[in-house]
Amino acid sequence: MRFVLLYKSGKPETNKPPSPKEMEAVGKLVQEMAQAGVLVGTEGFEPSAKGARVRINSGKFTVSDGPFTDSNGLIDGYAVVKVKSKSEAIEWSQRFLAAVGEGESEIRQLREMP
Repeated sequence: MRFVLLYKSGKPETNKPPSPKEMEAVGKLVQEMAQAGVLVGTEGFEPSAKGARVRINSGKFTVSDGPFTDSNGLIDGYAVVKVKSKSEAIEWSQRFLAAVGEGESEIRQLREMP
């Protein structure tokens, strides 16, 4: 089973990269996930000021450039893991949140295409 672990920091968005301490803690966990064979891929995102939102309504597109004021729901990064169960995905997500110290993770199972 593959799951996407979506990370939302819960902190106000800034242009600062994660601290060296945060990078070290996350780096160790990512290495452990890779060694365990569960990590498919992971990345963090640049601030929303460098992004855009594209919407369609009644066939008309609107494009909004960042930054986005509703930073509560912004996704700061993700990991794709291949694990045996949702409970295992939850365990890895809890370990990630412990490493970063704050925030929330939404866990979504990926559809396996035939």
